[in-house]
Amino acid sequence: MDRMAADRVGEPLASDQDVTHTSGGGMSFNPFQPDGLENLDNVMEISWEMFGELCRALAVRVVEDYEPEVIVGIARAGVIPGAVIASMLRVDFYSMKISRRDGAEVVRQRPAILSAAPQAVRGKRVLLVDEVATSGDTLRLGLAAIRDVGPSDVRTAVCFSRPRGFKPDYRALETDASLVYPWDRMVIRDGRLVSNPRFGLWDE
Repeated sequence: MDRMAADRVGEPLASDQDVTHTSGGGMSFNPFQPDGLENLDNVMEISWEMFGELCRALAVRVVEDYEPEVIVGIARAGVIPGAVIASMLRVDFYSMKISRRDGAEVVRQRPAILSAAPQAVRGKRVLLVDEVATSGDTLRLGLAAIRDVGPSDVRTAVCFSRPRGFKPDYRALETDASLVYPWDRMVIRDGRLVSNPRFGLWDE
């Protein structure tokens, strides 16, 4: 676990006890405000080790209360925790794409469904997974699309939720920190691995 990252923002590290099961609605957020380094005084850099621990804790909390038969990860980033948790629980994994972006650019005021919900969820207990829940717009679209297929039950799980945001059924950690995910910290540009320019100010 990246204890230095957690100490910088004053947030507790996720553990089996820290993972909570909640339900409810959400509130409106500006979709063109990226979930990045808008708050340089409150940054959580997530290591691969910490990310793995969050997935482990989230999987444990899910199975204490629910037995999903299928896990659906929301592409792009939601497929990463979704696939990890599916492997831990030894259940089938599928993905669906819901996004405001075209590539790296935000092009929509609201997220849109860009690939259909998998037909394999019909009649099954489903867990819909994303990396973070803020406004909840993406998860609500995913829930509606999956319910249209006819699962026996569907619930939501995220690695991170926001104190004032949408409340998923399961979360690993609630924080209002700006998040630097391990898969975003370095990117390929011109054939070279470089620091993500999105975080240039933070590097200084």
